Amino acid sequence: MKEPTKSAVCPRCGQTYHGAPALSRRDNETLICPDCGTREALESIGVSTAEQDEILATIHRYQQP
Repeated sequence: MKEPTKSAVCPRCGQTYHGAPALSRRDNETLICPDCGTREALESIGVSTAEQDEILATIHRYQQP
């Protein structure tokens, strides 16, 4: 049986999210939303904020509802 989806508030962006959190690369302790986790990973390889926005929009477009 599938576990119920839990929601939490991301300490980095303040948004409510559902599902599995990401572990922040900044301190390896804080649980953040998947979008902030993706942003931190992209920042670490020098991807601009504008391109991060495009990547996240693409991810959201193709995620299962």
